[in-house]
Amino acid sequence: KQEMPPEGGYAPFSVKRIPARILFSGYKLFGLYAAITGVSLYILKTQFIRRKLIELEAFDGHNALEPLLLAENDRLFLKQLKKNREDERELMKDVPGWVVGTYFGEPVYQTLSPNTHIDPIAEEYFAHTDPKIFSYNWHYWDHNF
Repeated sequence: KQEMPPEGGYAPFSVKRIPARILFSGYKLFGLYAAITGVSLYILKTQFIRRKLIELEAFDGHNALEPLLLAENDRLFLKQLKKNREDERELMKDVPGWVVGTYFGEPVYQTLSPNTHIDPIAEEYFAHTDPKIFSYNWHYWDHNF
């Protein structure tokens, strides 16, 4: 058996539009947007200044340490040159007439005085080191010396 509608029919249902409640007017929303934007820009500006001051301090530290690091690099360079000369002296001590720092008794540079320093090529500088150290340090050679 099929159910039938109630006596007198169903109650009419409302199709009337119920508008949403407005929390803020357009002016209030624009003011809120302007306030949030202003505060955000202020925070960004202060953070930018703070970051620049931190970078400036880091650059000052690098600039303060650079002469020390360059001096240490030069000291290690001269120490290695001295070690190379001592290794050459030890290696060639049995060769008669061998003079350290020359090519079979002839100076390598004929026109320069003996007191003039010429940086050696990388292969000569790393001659008495492990080949792994040479390949590891090769990229430093171009930039630092």
